[in-house]
Amino acid sequence: MEEKRRDRRGRILRNGEIQLKDGRYRYKYVDIWGNTQYEYSWRLDKNDPTPAGKKRDLSLREKEKLIAADMFDKVVPKGGKMNVIQLAERYISTRTGVTHNTKAGYKTVINILNKEDFGRKRIDTVKKSDAKIWLVKLQQEDGRSYSSIHSIRGVLHPAFQMAVDDDLIRKNPFAFPVSEVIVNDSVTREAISRKQERAFLAFVKADKHFSRYYEGIYILFKTGMRISEFVGLTVADLNFESNTINIDKQLHRMRDGRKIIVPTKTDAGTRVIPMGEDVKECFQTIIAKRPLFSIEPEIDGVNGFLYFDKDGRPMVAMHWEKYFQHICDKYNSIYKEEMPKVTPHVCRHTYCSNMAKSGMNPKTLQYLMGHSEIGVTLNVYTHLGLEDAVREVRKLEEHADTDRNEYAGGNYDDSPGDGYPYDDDEEA
Repeated sequence: MEEKRRDRRGRILRNGEIQLKDGRYRYKYVDIWGNTQYEYSWRLDKNDPTPAGKKRDLSLREKEKLIAADMFDKVVPKGGKMNVIQLAERYISTRTGVTHNTKAGYKTVINILNKEDFGRKRIDTVKKSDAKIWLVKLQQEDGRSYSSIHSIRGVLHPAFQMAVDDDLIRKNPFAFPVSEVIVNDSVTREAISRKQERAFLAFVKADKHFSRYYEGIYILFKTGMRISEFVGLTVADLNFESNTINIDKQLHRMRDGRKIIVPTKTDAGTRVIPMGEDVKECFQTIIAKRPLFSIEPEIDGVNGFLYFDKDGRPMVAMHWEKYFQHICDKYNSIYKEEMPKVTPHVCRHTYCSNMAKSGMNPKTLQYLMGHSEIGVTLNVYTHLGLEDAVREVRKLEEHADTDRNEYAGGNYDDSPGDGYPYDDDEEA
């Protein structure tokens, strides 16, 4: 009878287990792909002490149990030996057809991971607590903003979910909301009040320098367009017969200074919106003031832009953001009642809030804003305050008073089909 193998303490070793000359234990096994793999530990059993000077780790038999569970569930051992950086790069490689801004964001995330020890961790060793502690470190020690960390998690959460789906790991360590672990220190871009909007526009119109941008700023306030959509507009996008604006592209400036034409942010961003008479007059004024070119400036085959810089090139978002900043600075240097920070995006938010307050149907507002999700539009309604609630209740009370007065005075016809109080075929 063959004598069973034992370790130096006389304990019987199982199949695949041996004790090496240096005292370590080794387990040999064949993974789900048929490849021979080895696992090591200084301890055979969980109750064994860790040798002096050695790093404490799972015992060999604890590791064997994990390996057996992975083999049973067909989970790739050791996460395929992939680290966090490699996983993020693998996920990003699947994201085709994204905008150049998104690509730039992906590159930033990879650059951050390359500088972090966390990026070199093997994906199967990352626990949820590791992910949380790392995000806290990014904010509290590295000083990264909430929005930056939110973007990083926005890559790693789907990347680790991909690893789960590919049977590389069991659980997604980033399956938690960012707000659960770090402080949201971002400044919310709120809408300004109607009074502030009127004051801002009046100031721009009266100012000798900034009045040249009045029509553009007015349009931003009254249409809710994204600034990239506005600067991407051409004369051909304006239909003065049907009084509509065609929005099907954006004008962006790359980090290297190149200007490019890209599709709208989402499919919902491609839309045709109405222009009121006031907006129509502004567009007509802009066109009348356009400089005459012997050769129209062109970007990616598109020409006919509305605004140009001092060098005769189409303006981009950066120009308008600076104009808004200078206007706010000048306004606040003159008046005691300070104007809050106004940006092109604040114009968009203000338009959306004004339309919500006016009672516009959320689905209609979603279309006008070019939101792909109704939830984004509905978030605007959460900014409505007590004043708005009181106004709505008063409207309801006024309608109720009118109904009561008409009913009390007998000024109604209850014959079938009048719809009041109910039609014959309508349930009460």
